[in-house]
Amino acid sequence: MKALQFERKPLKYVAGYLAGSIVPGRGARYGPLRLADLDPPELPGPGWHTIRPRLAGICGSDLSTIDGHASRYFEPIVSFPFVPGHEVVADTDDGARVVVEPVLGCVARGIDPVCPSCARGDLGGCERLAFGAIEPGLQTGFCCETGGGWSTFMVAHESQLHAVPDGMSDEAAVMVEPTACAVHAALRARVDEGDLVAVIGAGTLGLLTIAALRRFTPAGRIVAAAKHPEQRRLATDLGADTVCEPGELPRLVRRLTGSLAYRDQLTGGADAVVDCVGSDESITEALSIVRPRGRVTLVGMPASVRLNLTTLWHRETELAGAYAYGTETLADGTRRRTFDLAFELVQEARLERLVTASYRLAEHREAIEHAAAAGRRGAVKIVFDLRSEKERNR
Repeated sequence: MKALQFERKPLKYVAGYLAGSIVPGRGARYGPLRLADLDPPELPGPGWHTIRPRLAGICGSDLSTIDGHASRYFEPIVSFPFVPGHEVVADTDDGARVVVEPVLGCVARGIDPVCPSCARGDLGGCERLAFGAIEPGLQTGFCCETGGGWSTFMVAHESQLHAVPDGMSDEAAVMVEPTACAVHAALRARVDEGDLVAVIGAGTLGLLTIAALRRFTPAGRIVAAAKHPEQRRLATDLGADTVCEPGELPRLVRRLTGSLAYRDQLTGGADAVVDCVGSDESITEALSIVRPRGRVTLVGMPASVRLNLTTLWHRETELAGAYAYGTETLADGTRRRTFDLAFELVQEARLERLVTASYRLAEHREAIEHAAAAGRRGAVKIVFDLRSEKERNR
């Protein structure tokens, strides 16, 4: 089969890091990612199926890995060499179309009894990501045994597979997994009726989070910072009431809340801030514009950052992470699987329109550089297209 494989080669890793530091996405040209002819992965055990990807997305965690910027925290829960790709719509052997829920929790790992998080349906908190019947891997796409979506074949456990509704396009289906992340983040923000919510960042995850906040929370006004014109247009269309350029967000929140300011810190601020960037600068800004006893939710993946956290003590600010998905508690107290909510949101908000461009595996260098520069180039989601017979029969 054809696949893009990420290997553990330190010199290549350094080369990718240097290249990616100069031009985002350039790590695909010089780093340890290669297009290879591989044997299809074997089925790890009962309940596993071979599937054939149709579309597979490129996400921020993929880009940070390829450019060598991912945190070393992940090393014990990743196994090499792995095939990336966890945003996947695929065909099963019997011809059904499915979306993959990539977290490799206890059920997929054959662990019985399951850990407390998996028992609650909160897969993002699984405690057994490095144990069980398969090699370590926090998700499909970061595990050497499962393969990933950037290939013509991979394997998935039946507990990971969600049937795609009739009439839903592949482009819509490939948006379900990132939308599930955004739904979980929106609900993790614990928004109360009428709250002012600020969203930092308007890439794929930021835009999807805006849509999820508007659909599944009782937020009052949603304001967002977006760097590029197309991002600002989409943020408004998906539910933001006011969209500004990044440097204008503190001033906007100050005006809307009637806050004063001392240096860069507002005296009041937004009730909730959702940071979809995850950098030193974005987290610092989030802490400076949230009100005392407000909540900052980190959705963008931070690595090693340098922060002044005095505000957490002085203003009793809550700082929370939002990772993956599982089962959510809605405002009316009902419990529903995140992926079910994501399927609904993708269809209601027509999120397939965020799929901007597709590439063949052989064009992976161009695809990854496009994804890394998506906002500047007026794009949102870049995907690999494996639907052609020539690709799928390799």
